[in-house]
Amino acid sequence: MEQRRRLYSLNYSNSRQIIRAILIGLVTGLVVSLFRLSIQTILKWTIEAFRYFHTHPLWLIPWAIGAIILALILGHMTQKNPNIKGSGIPQVEGQLMGEFDEKWWPVLWRKFFGGILSIGPGLFLGREGPSIQLGATVGQGIAETSQVTAVERRVGIASGAAAGLSAAFNAPIASSMFILEEVYHNFSPLVWLSVFISALCSNMVSMQFFGLKPDLNVPHESVFPLNQYWQLIILGLLLGVLGRLYQVVILRLGKWTRQVKWFKPAWYPVIPFLLMIPIAWYWPVTLGGGNGLIVDLARMQPVLLWLAWLFVLRFVFSMISYASELPGGIFLPILTLGAVFGALYSAAMASLGLLPIHYLPNYVIYAMAGYFACISKAPFTAILLITEMVGTMAHLMPLAVVAIVAYLVDDVMGGRPIYFAMFENFIHQRPHAKLKGMTQMTTTIFEGAKLDGMAVKSFAWPEGSLVLAIYRGEEQLVPHGNTKLKVGDTLVIQLTGANHLTNQKQINEAAHES
Repeated sequence: MEQRRRLYSLNYSNSRQIIRAILIGLVTGLVVSLFRLSIQTILKWTIEAFRYFHTHPLWLIPWAIGAIILALILGHMTQKNPNIKGSGIPQVEGQLMGEFDEKWWPVLWRKFFGGILSIGPGLFLGREGPSIQLGATVGQGIAETSQVTAVERRVGIASGAAAGLSAAFNAPIASSMFILEEVYHNFSPLVWLSVFISALCSNMVSMQFFGLKPDLNVPHESVFPLNQYWQLIILGLLLGVLGRLYQVVILRLGKWTRQVKWFKPAWYPVIPFLLMIPIAWYWPVTLGGGNGLIVDLARMQPVLLWLAWLFVLRFVFSMISYASELPGGIFLPILTLGAVFGALYSAAMASLGLLPIHYLPNYVIYAMAGYFACISKAPFTAILLITEMVGTMAHLMPLAVVAIVAYLVDDVMGGRPIYFAMFENFIHQRPHAKLKGMTQMTTTIFEGAKLDGMAVKSFAWPEGSLVLAIYRGEEQLVPHGNTKLKVGDTLVIQLTGANHLTNQKQINEAAHES
């Protein structure tokens, strides 16, 4: 009877979780689709305005004044509400690790409108990171309204985050994998099913707004010849080095910008908003996160100097845009930089007679995956993401070669997952209240970790920690001292006392490291 009651309780809990995941996906899909549509509309208006300014240049004066006013308003808002700064992915990762928390509604509406007004006018910022944070706040809000447990609340945040990225990119499988591989680091069935359902439901809503066409509909050669694979290794090596450079620069931006003491952080957005004016005047095709530019690269004439200048412009101005601390991400700008470098590499090789130029679109696709894989340290996600966004499975092997080579090069050079490193910068650069009282954490045991094969009573758990439950596949175990832990187990642990973060780090190390 007791076993039947527990089974019924577990099934009921799973059913509630699935229903909640569907609701999170549908609401997130609507919110992020409106966010994405607003950004696209404002960007279109900006490009049309600058076409008009070419015949009426005096209008640049009121435009510049308006840009300064808007920049100061946004700067004041972000400095007063630091949780909406940047992409938002580091904040979500901190929430899922239990090292950071935020109120969902203030972040939701400020990130929504702040992101539209920051990304829409044409700064080199991406919509994907903010979409992830928007989805996470929706998931958090729905979970808190449902009065769920701390574990279910985190699953709701993860589900909303995946739904946000899915609506931004129309890539539900890769979105789910990104959240699990890069952000949550948890592959238990409890989490995976909810995350994937939310991503699918969100994508269904997004398709009503943007249709079925792949987000990056790049025309390409469907078959890449085997005799060109040596080129992919060279491309991966170069991308790994450039990816490490990107990590170093973007992680030091905050320190560099604050060296100028007299220039207040609230004024930072003025610089990119003013610099955007000459960029919009001379190179309007480069404006925004870059998805339109990626598609256009395959149709452009492969002029070597132009592509080299385009890569430098995208790299430098994306750093300036992100250093402004506005609500905007690096997800799509990273892909755009990879695409531009892929085009540059293929054009250079073609000029040397080492590569047929009609494979340029292929290199655009492969370099996107390689650059994102090494910077985010999530190669599997990069391969899936580009496959879904391009809309073909024909490139899996070349994508894998470039992504793995770039990943290994960055790893040898000491690269770390960019979003985790950014979270560490974020949490140390602003005063924050430590989590007090009682909290819960979840962690999954990796292959070869210290906890793998160990009985619960055999590990020296930090003071104030208690293992509440173990999720093993579809089964929920009530642990006791003799329960033997296994690879893939997801532990639910209650933490009390003042040393939450230290204790959580110690437990995570035992679950992840040998």
